[in-house]
Amino acid sequence: MSELRYTEVGYVKSIRGCIVVVVGFKSCINGQLIHFGFGTMGIILGFNEAEAQVLIVKQTESIRTGDEVRASLEAFTVPVGNNFIGRIVNPLCEPFDGLGAIKEDAYCPIFPPAPSILERQVLAHPLETGIKVLDTMIPVGWGQRELMLGNKMTGKTTIITDTILNQKHTGVICIYVAIGKARSQLARAVQLFLDNNAFDYTIVVAAPSSAPPGQQYLAPYVACSLGEFFMHRGKHVFIGFDDFTKHAWCYREISLLLGRPPGRDSYPGDIFYLHSRMIERACHLDKAHGEGSMTFLPIVEVLEGDLTAYVPSNLVSMTDGQIMLDAALFGEGQRPALDLGLSVSRTGTKVQWPMVKQLSGPLRLEYLQFRELKKMSKLRSGPQSDEMIARFKNGDILTQILRQDKNAPVAMEALVLILYAFNKKYLHRLTTEEIDLFQAEILSFTRMRNPDLVKTMRQKKKMDPEIEKGIVDSLETYVSGLEAKRKPKSDAKEEDIISNIGRDVLDEATTKKA
Repeated sequence: MSELRYTEVGYVKSIRGCIVVVVGFKSCINGQLIHFGFGTMGIILGFNEAEAQVLIVKQTESIRTGDEVRASLEAFTVPVGNNFIGRIVNPLCEPFDGLGAIKEDAYCPIFPPAPSILERQVLAHPLETGIKVLDTMIPVGWGQRELMLGNKMTGKTTIITDTILNQKHTGVICIYVAIGKARSQLARAVQLFLDNNAFDYTIVVAAPSSAPPGQQYLAPYVACSLGEFFMHRGKHVFIGFDDFTKHAWCYREISLLLGRPPGRDSYPGDIFYLHSRMIERACHLDKAHGEGSMTFLPIVEVLEGDLTAYVPSNLVSMTDGQIMLDAALFGEGQRPALDLGLSVSRTGTKVQWPMVKQLSGPLRLEYLQFRELKKMSKLRSGPQSDEMIARFKNGDILTQILRQDKNAPVAMEALVLILYAFNKKYLHRLTTEEIDLFQAEILSFTRMRNPDLVKTMRQKKKMDPEIEKGIVDSLETYVSGLEAKRKPKSDAKEEDIISNIGRDVLDEATTKKA
C-alpha cells in the first residue's frame, strides 16, 4: 500500500540572488522544505498571505520565473548518525571529503526546540581544554556556552583546534564548524586533525567562503543537530564555531535580499534571535534524559578590540562568559594572548578539579597585579627594592608557565604538578630554560617514578596528604637533579643528588632537549 503525502504546488514569481519568491501556496511554515526539481532545494524563511520567500540551500540547475515548486508538510531535516564521525560534510550532511556515501542512523530537524530548564542539570564537570591559562583561570564545563572574541590573527582558531586535540582520550565527540573560511584555512585544520588522529572522534562541517549563502547560514544549525544525536544518547559533545561573525554577515546579506529593514550596522532586527535559538541548545541533560551534554565555543571576530559592536555585545549577553584575546599581548609573544582582565567564566570554579581550584585561586589577581606593576615600573628610575625584584621574578615565572605553544595541549595532571611547583617555589630554583624543560617532562617523569600517583590524581581530583607527599617527592627529585646538573662535577655528590630512576629520566630529557 502506497503512502499518502500532502503536497502543495506553487510557482516561482521572482528571483533575487539566493532568495526565490514563490506564489500559490495555501499554507506554509518557516523552515519548511521546498523542492524545485532535479535536486534543487530550499527552505522557507518568510511569508505573507500572498507569497513565500525561499532560501536556496542546494542548487543543481538554474531556476526560472514560472517554474513549478512543490512543498510538503515536513520540516527540513538532515541525516545524522555514528558513521559521520571521522568525516567532512557540507551543511546538508553530504560527504565533502570524497570518501563515499555515509549511512545515516536517523534524520533530525535543523530547528528543533532547545531542551527545557527542567531537563538540564547544573554545570559541574570540566571540559579539559588542555590550554593551561583556560583550565587554570577561565574554566569551561560540559554544557557551557563560552564566547571567544579577538582581532584577526590572534590565535582564536588555535584554541578550538587545541581543545579538540585534547579530547583524544576523554570520550568527547568534537565537531568543528568552518563558516566562510578560505579553503586553504580549512585544509590546514583538516591536516592538523589527520596528523594527530583526531578524526577518530571528530566531525568537520564545512561551509567555506565558496559555498552559497544558504549553506553558510545553515552550517551551525546542522552541526547542532549532529551533536544532539549524540547528546540524547548520553554522550558528550564539543562544538567549535569558526566563526559567528561571518555567519552574521551571511544572514545580513540574506535579510537584505528578503527586503527586511536594516537596523544598526545594517543588521536586521532579529539578528539576536539568529544566534540565541542556537546557543540555547547547549546544555548538560539530567539523569532522566541520559546525562549527555553539548558544549559550545563560538568565535566572534572584533575590530580593534571593540567589544561594544552590535554582534559581539549580543553574543556576550547570551553566553556563559567570554574569552578575550588581545592583539598587543599576541605581539609581545604571549601565547595564547588572553586578556584576563576582560575574560570571564560565569560558571567559575564549579567546573574545576578541586585541586586545581585550590592551587590556582590567587593566580589571576597575582598575574593582573604583575602586569600593572610592570607598566608602572617603566615610568620609574633608580634601583629596585628586594621585594620588588622578588615580585618581578614571581610574575615572570607565572607568565612563563601560562605561555603555551600551539598544538601542544597539557594534561590536567601535568597542570596540577606545574601549579604546585609554582606555589611552593620549586620553579624559582630553576632557570628559564629549565622551567620549559620541567613543564615538558614532569608528567612523564612522575609516571615513571610513581605511576599510581597520576592515576590517583585523576580518580580523586582532590588534594590529600598521600597525593601531596607523592607530588613533593616527584618535584623535589626532579628539581634537585636539574640543579645538580648545573654544578661542577667535582662539587656534586651523586648519591645526594637524585635517585637512579630520576637520573635516567633527566638524562633522557636532556638528550631530547639537545
